[in-house]
Amino acid sequence: MIRCVAPRPRTFVVLIALVLAPAFCLLACRGDMVHAAERASAAADEETRGATNAAAQQPSSAGTTPVLVELFTSEGCSSCPTADTLLARLQRSQPVPNADILALEEHVDYWDSLGWRDRFSSQQFSARQDAYIERLRLSSEYTPQMIVDGTDQFSGNDVVHALRSIAQAASTPKLALSLSQLTVDGNRIAGQVRVPRPAASRRKSAPFPHADVYAALVQSVASTQVLAGDNGGQTLHHVSVVREMQRIGSLAQAASTRLKFSLVAPLDAASADLRVVVFVQRAGQGAVLGATSSPPIALPAPEISAAAAPSPSGQ
Repeated sequence: MIRCVAPRPRTFVVLIALVLAPAFCLLACRGDMVHAAERASAAADEETRGATNAAAQQPSSAGTTPVLVELFTSEGCSSCPTADTLLARLQRSQPVPNADILALEEHVDYWDSLGWRDRFSSQQFSARQDAYIERLRLSSEYTPQMIVDGTDQFSGNDVVHALRSIAQAASTPKLALSLSQLTVDGNRIAGQVRVPRPAASRRKSAPFPHADVYAALVQSVASTQVLAGDNGGQTLHHVSVVREMQRIGSLAQAASTRLKFSLVAPLDAASADLRVVVFVQRAGQGAVLGATSSPPIALPAPEISAAAAPSPSGQ
């Protein structure tokens, strides 16, 4: 006959403690790990913000290398506003050491038939993007697309790729461009540019590579209240909007004489701050060999005709 002995109450307590103790310990350790990870993440974020702020506070020096950053975008593209914001941050903060980021925001026109016509769009920029698509052997165009120095392309929302690409481009030596002081006549902006031959290649036996010289008229900031399409109801903010771009000559010409150019500002840019960005690019829209930017300029306010002017008080 087997005799069963009921366990004492104290025995139950000990058994429960032995069973639950590992679980409590695991939960406690997990909580400590979570809190530690959160603290580490917050510290990393703070360090990143601090580094970015420090870089933003450092003024551009004469030793920086110009890096041309092109963004193909559209006000009708739902993925583009964040890329527009990234471009603005890159230009405003200049977060990459030794790089002077020169931004060009180029609005394509193939979104215009899909609900909203972008007032900055141009077939010229769609064609420029198509040339990149062909040379870089991509399957099709897309927005937002960012291209750094004519050689590296990626999604315009990829901040990590953008910073890495700009840093790499900044390590590449560039040609020095000499841009004259600009003259303004109404809505026409004119200037001259020359590319001095580097001292190491001043021999006639060392010709410049085949390359083109471009001048772009850039509107520093702009905003649009979008009423329809994928971004309907939003106010979109832009920087460095290209209003006109011209090929003004070849690198060989710019090395032997000053290339003259004349750009016409649209009427709606009369009260905006404008800049001229000049850059040299290998033939066939290849690598950018050099770039420079003018200081901001302002067009004169439109004159009010005598017939339109208000009459003096009392007459």
